[in-house]
Amino acid sequence: MNTPNNNYDLLIVGAGLAGSEAAAVAARAGLRVRLVDQKPAERTPAQKLDGPAELVCSNSLGSADSSTAGGLLKDEMRLLGSTILLAADAARVPAGGALAVHREAMSENVRQLLDARGVSVTCERVDELPDGPCVIGTGPLTADALAHAIAKATGQDALFFFDATSPIVAADTIDMDIAYAAARWGKGDPDYINCPMTREEYEAFYAALTHAEMVTPHEFENKCVFEGCMPIEVMAARGVDTLRYGPMRPVGLEDPRTGKRPYAVVQLRKEDADGEAYNLVGFQTRMKWGDQQRVLRMIPGLADAEFLRLGVIHRNTFVDGPRVLDATLRLNAKPNVRLAGQMTGVEGYTESAACGLMAGLFAAAEAKGIEIAPPPETTMIGALLRHVTASPTHPFQPMNANLGILPAIEIPGGKRVGKKERRAAKIERALADFRRWVAELDPRLLGGPSAETGRAVV
Repeated sequence: MNTPNNNYDLLIVGAGLAGSEAAAVAARAGLRVRLVDQKPAERTPAQKLDGPAELVCSNSLGSADSSTAGGLLKDEMRLLGSTILLAADAARVPAGGALAVHREAMSENVRQLLDARGVSVTCERVDELPDGPCVIGTGPLTADALAHAIAKATGQDALFFFDATSPIVAADTIDMDIAYAAARWGKGDPDYINCPMTREEYEAFYAALTHAEMVTPHEFENKCVFEGCMPIEVMAARGVDTLRYGPMRPVGLEDPRTGKRPYAVVQLRKEDADGEAYNLVGFQTRMKWGDQQRVLRMIPGLADAEFLRLGVIHRNTFVDGPRVLDATLRLNAKPNVRLAGQMTGVEGYTESAACGLMAGLFAAAEAKGIEIAPPPETTMIGALLRHVTASPTHPFQPMNANLGILPAIEIPGGKRVGKKERRAAKIERALADFRRWVAELDPRLLGGPSAETGRAVV
C-alpha cells in the first residue's frame, strides 16, 4: 500500500496504544480514519491478543497519583479526552496508586470506542511508506520491511534497533560534598559531575555488580548487543579493570579537594538544558531494577539518589527524532507521514499513548487547515514532544515522563524551597499551562469530549 485512498482522510498503521489513540482523536475531529494492523494474521513474538491496544509486558499504565510525573501526564491526557485512559478506567483492577487494567477488557473497550467513532479497522500489513496522510505507530517490534522503508527515508544511521539507556538521577539528590564538577584534563566547561572511588570502594562495587541479578532477554531480543551499547555488567565480566579503562576511567579527572586522581570515576552528564537531571555515562545495564538501585547507590555521591529512569537494553525501533522529525512529528523527508509512540523515542505505555494522541491531533489539524502549536514545554506532553523532536542530547536516547525534563521553576521572591515544593510547583504550572493550551484549541479538533472533564462522547 503506497497510494492515497479517497475512501479515508487518514491512514494509521499499527493498532497499539499510540495508533489507537491517534485514530480515535482524528475520528473525533471528523476525519474518516482507517486503522490497519497485521494482527491477527501475523503477530510479533510478544503479542497474544487479536484486538487493539494490547499491553504486552505489563498490565500497568504506571502511577495515577497526580503528584507524580506519570499522574501529571495522565491528567493532561484526560484534558484532551484520551480514549486510551477512558478504556483503561473502565478496565481498571486494584493496584494501589497505579492504573492497572484487565488486558482483555482494556483491548475490548478500545475496540468498542473505535467502532463508535466510526474508525475502520482492518487486518493488513504495510511494507512501504504510504503517499497519503498517514500516522505510523507500529511500536518497538516494527516489521523489517516497514523499518527498512523508514530507514530509506530517514537515512540508515537515523533508525535504531536497540534501546540502550543509562540510568538518570535527579540533580538535587546527588551529594556534591562527595561528587565534583570537572571536565577531563580541564578542557572546556566543567559540565560533568564526577563521583570518585577509592580502590576499596571500586572493588566492593565491582563485586556487587558482577553478582547482581539480571533480566533474562526475550528470545526476540539480541543477547549480545554491539559495543556502543554494551551492558556495563558484560564489560565487567571481561576483567576487574575493564571498567577502569572504559566508562569509569579516572585519568584527567583529579579530585579538586585532594588534588589526586581517584582509583575510578563514574561520570554523570546533563540530560536537560536546566541541569535538573543527569545520566550515568556508559552505564547501560540489564540488572533487575531492585539490584540496579542497590548497586548504583554504592557509587559515592549517589547513596540517596532519586532515579528518574533506570537503565534498560531491549529490542526497539526508534528514530533519531531531533534529526528527522519536525515539531508536529512529521518526517522531514516525507511530510505526509507522522510517527507516533515508541518509534519517536518516548518510553512507556502512557507516553506512547500521549504521543499518539498528539500525532492524531496534529494530523486532524493539518487536514482541516487549522494552525496548531505543540503544548508548551512546561507541560509534560510538551516536554516529551520537545525531547523527541529537539533534544540537544547526543546520542539521542528515548525518554519517559519524569519531572526532570520540565524546565526549572522560578519561585517568587527567590526563596529557597525543598524538592517536594519544587515538584509541586512544576506540576501546578504544567496543568495551568496545559489547560490554557487546550482552551485555545479550535473547537473543531475537540469534537465530542469536554476538554475540562475529559469524558469522551461516543
